[in-house]
Amino acid sequence: MKRGMKKFLLLMAFVLGATNVHAREWKDIRIGFEGAYPPFSSMQPDGTPVGFDIDMIHALCAQMHANCTLVQISWDGLIPALLADKIDAIVASVAITAERKQKVAFTEKYYNTPRRLVVAKNSPIKDATLAELKGKRVGVQRGTLADKYATAYWVQNGVQLVRYPTQDEVYLDLRSGRIDAALQDATAAYSAFLTKPEGANFKFVGAPIVGTTPEQKTLLGEGYGIPVRKSDDDLRLQLNQAINAIRANGVYQSIEKKYFDFDIY
Repeated sequence: MKRGMKKFLLLMAFVLGATNVHAREWKDIRIGFEGAYPPFSSMQPDGTPVGFDIDMIHALCAQMHANCTLVQISWDGLIPALLADKIDAIVASVAITAERKQKVAFTEKYYNTPRRLVVAKNSPIKDATLAELKGKRVGVQRGTLADKYATAYWVQNGVQLVRYPTQDEVYLDLRSGRIDAALQDATAAYSAFLTKPEGANFKFVGAPIVGTTPEQKTLLGEGYGIPVRKSDDDLRLQLNQAINAIRANGVYQSIEKKYFDFDIY
């Protein structure tokens, strides 16, 4: 082996070794969740969090052999809390979008689902189109992709958007008739509302909203992932490994079946 090449390989080995030395193995992780977005997360009367996202937290932490502390934070405060070092990761159905990537780093997706419109079964609204929705009051949870999509493409065309702090408040006003329709994640709407007694008189209308232009697809994102700080790439990689592991060993599928009778991945 030539002397120059030998020196180069020794240098690369040193660099890689140094990188491995400084890679942090996360064993204590503070994870933010919302707690007001069933079936992904909600609170039992005794204060215990439950839901798909909560089970995912426990499964990922078990796979990583990490001690995880769950921190309940309102939806609007999750990313600010992450950036302020009050939590280390977020498991709260956060969509992977170009806008959010400017602030945080994401794992790969752990599920994906489109947005859909929900109306009363006797509603005159027959489709999720601007022609049907012009002049109507449509409820969304503030800061969600439903909010961003409707703000970008519906409001300027005469749709009256009504924003709420939580998804449950959207459904309360939909049931009372204070709004004409609700736009939200289809999986959450199906499992937490349409299949429940309180949602018996409501239905989906129109096709799933997945975006028909590059701009819309960019806005709606690439699925739902786990945000971490950009400086914590070692945590992101460990979470990715854990996501892949629980999908390979069947743990993911067993959690999924508790909440959904269809594949949400």
